[in-house]
Order: sequence, then C-alpha cells, then structure tokens
Amino acid sequence: MSAFQPVELHHASRLINHGPTVLVTAAHHGHRNIMAAAWSMPVEFTPPRIAVVVDKSTFTRELITGGGGFALCIPGANAIDLTYAVGSCSGREMDKFAHFGVTSTNAPVLGMPVIEQGCAAWLECRWLPEAHTEDAYDTFFGEVVAAAADPRIFSEGHWHFSHDNADLHTIHHLGAGKFVIAGNQIAAKALDPA
Repeated sequence: MSAFQPVELHHASRLINHGPTVLVTAAHHGHRNIMAAAWSMPVEFTPPRIAVVVDKSTFTRELITGGGGFALCIPGANAIDLTYAVGSCSGREMDKFAHFGVTSTNAPVLGMPVIEQGCAAWLECRWLPEAHTEDAYDTFFGEVVAAAADPRIFSEGHWHFSHDNADLHTIHHLGAGKFVIAGNQIAAKALDPA
C-alpha cells in the first residue's frame, strides 16, 4: 500500500519548480523505460503543464510519443546512485526496471509506471504534441493529470525539508555524475517598507 498522498493539481508545479533531477518513465506496447533528466520545469499553472528535455533519439522519447504519456518521478538523496545508473545506459538494450531492481506501480490516469521507493514525489503527464517543436527540439510538453508525494517531505502544497527526511531531499545534477542535495530550508521574512 502506498504511503504517498495525492497532490492537488494546482500545487503540482511546486514539485519541480526548484529544479530537481527527475526520473522520466514511460510505457507503450509492453515496453517500459526509465531515464534521468536534469532539465524539467513547470510552464503553466491551470491546467498544470510541464516541459522536460528528452533527446529525440532516446528509447524513452519513442515510448512517450507512442504511448501518449509519461511520468516524472522525483528521486531523493538515497537514490543518487540509481539516478546516475539509469541515466548512463540505454533502455533499448535492457529493461532498466528489472536490471536495477526498480519496482513501480501504475499511475491512476494513464497507467504510466511511477516509482515511490526512494522518491519524494511523482507527476503523471499526458504528452502534448507540439508540431513546431517535435522535429527541431528535444524539449517537449506534458499536462499533469495526477500527482502524489510522500507526506514526510511534501504536504499541504509545500516542501518540508528537515533532518528527519534527509533521505528524501531532492537531488540536482551538476554534470559528470556529481549532484547536490536540496536542504537547509529557510523562510523569508517580510521587509518593512523603506
């Protein structure tokens, strides 16, 4: 049974607006894949839409365009090695879920594979074809149709980074297999007018 709690769609953009590395999953015709992506971001609030960069030549991109959907899973600090591993090999040669022992469940709307173990949250997305970008760019768009998060780190529409949930702190890729971990959450104070 999942410990993740649904995230209201009007808060879904907050899951990736701080720029975490994500795991992109997709499935089509009995095939599935998982890859890491460092570039994703929200682009619309209502309905919630996101952009993510996935090279046109990848197996994941093929599955997304074939199946019409994908998921972004947001790995925590304890999943750095897995994130680097699935981002360093091709799913054309192997089922990366089986090869790396990754368990997934089907998201509720499109049935895309989502990963909760080692992850802080996930977003299930319907692919939004953009004729003017498909051949020219690696960036593509999706509409978030479902989202969920581990309430230990994201609840009531907000992130809650603390020492107690350090294994779920989001990761941010710097290149060459190096990551930084989000944390040290600070609340801004209102400034008095000058």
